[in-house]
Order: sequence, then C-alpha cells, then structure tokens
Amino acid sequence: MADKPRVKAPKQRATPSSDDSDRPRRLLLIGGLLAALVVAAVLFAAFGRGGSGPDEVAVRADLEAAGCTLKTVKALSGDHSVSPGGVSDKWNTDPPTNGPHYGEAAIFGIYKEELEPARVVHDLEHGGIFILYGDEVPDSAVQQLEAFYDDHKTGTIMAPLARLGDEFALGAWVAVGGDDKAHLAKCKSFSKGAVSSFFGAFQFLGPERYDPSDLQPGA
Repeated sequence: MADKPRVKAPKQRATPSSDDSDRPRRLLLIGGLLAALVVAAVLFAAFGRGGSGPDEVAVRADLEAAGCTLKTVKALSGDHSVSPGGVSDKWNTDPPTNGPHYGEAAIFGIYKEELEPARVVHDLEHGGIFILYGDEVPDSAVQQLEAFYDDHKTGTIMAPLARLGDEFALGAWVAVGGDDKAHLAKCKSFSKGAVSSFFGAFQFLGPERYDPSDLQPGA
C-alpha cells in the first residue's frame, strides 16, 4: 500500500521586519505622489503647456480648420459704467466680450430674444461663454448649437443676435496669471470639435472667478 503524502505543518507567522513596519508609510507617500501627479495633469490639461494659460494656438488651429475665425484682444477694465440698455464706445470686439458693462448679469440660459450686450459681458466676467447667432444662420445649425448648449448648460448663455447675419459667435473673457484677454470666434457652420475646443480652453476662467456650481441655468 502506497504511503500517503506527508502533510506539511503550517508555517508560523514571522515577526514583522522593520521594512514591513514601514510599509503603511510608504503606501501613504506613494498615494500622495499619485494624487499630486493627477492634480498636475488636470492643471496641464486646463491651462496648456507649462501651466501658462489656455493653449490659444491649438484653439485657433481647431477653429480655422472648421472655417471659423478667432479674434483675441487685451481685456479692458471691467467697470460697471454702462446703464441698462446702454453700450460702451470702449468695447474692442463686436459682439463685446470684455470691458465696461452693466452691474447686473443676465441669467444663464437659452433665449429666443436678443439680450442687452452689456449684461452678457458681465456673464463673461464671471467665467461664462456666450453663443450668439445671426438671423440668417440656418435652422439646422441653430438646432446643433442648441444641442451643444444642452450638454454645456453650466456657465453658458445662448441667444439670437440678428446683426451677425449668417454667422454665430462664441465669446469668452479669460484672466490667467495677470494676463487678461478676451476671445471672440465667428463661424458660418457648426463643428462640434471646434466649438468644444473653444469651451474646453476658455470657460470658467473669468477675472471674477466663480465656481461652476454658481453658474447654473437660471442663476
């Protein structure tokens, strides 16, 4: 009769070495390092190369590839010197994207009637972006813009602006590292990639920085 295999006795737990006792500390250090790397990656994605601000070159390339134009100007002082219904002769883009404005912002949302530009500038000062479209923009393009708005409601205001004709415009006011700029894109056809590039680079960076949770539709 064959012998049965001999069962080995269970190994005794050894006393932890000094290296084992340091393991929780090492894990905490590794976890902290990984968290720092994640934060750095987020900042790099938000502000472009070297954390110096949005990658304007990439945004311009995306817009121009879609047949759009991009105008970038030095932002003016954002004083509340415009009366309700008024305009400013200091504005350096059309539609205005920065500078003097009315003291009360428009409510974020989507509109079927034109808005006072001096109110909309105040929305941009808080980090919002406008989508304005002319009276000759095809209904199909307006519907595409509305669908985009539905996915980007936070910090976005959309309304008609008849004088834009067959174009729609995107506007943003950006303040990063003491360098205040305003950006105005104009397009004749909708490109989700180009519009997304503008939004991804320039939204929520206004000189009066608001948390996105404060820029909800109706606010």
